Amino acid sequence: MRNYSWKTTASSVVAILTTWLTLVVTPLLDSDESTKPRFDEAISITVAASVGLFSRDDDKTSEQVKAGIN
Repeated sequence: MRNYSWKTTASSVVAILTTWLTLVVTPLLDSDESTKPRFDEAISITVAASVGLFSRDDDKTSEQVKAGIN
């Protein structure tokens, strides 16, 4: 069982949700037909932001999060 770091996980989730709401959902829901969803940008930002899902908070040691223990 992995011991997740809530601060980095939460900030990653917020960044990913904000990205998809801004770049994909908003253009789909507005009434202007000239705006298109930007899936390419949303995917690249999601990949970059997902690093936080696997990161450790700065104030945690390897022993505290049991890093390297299967």
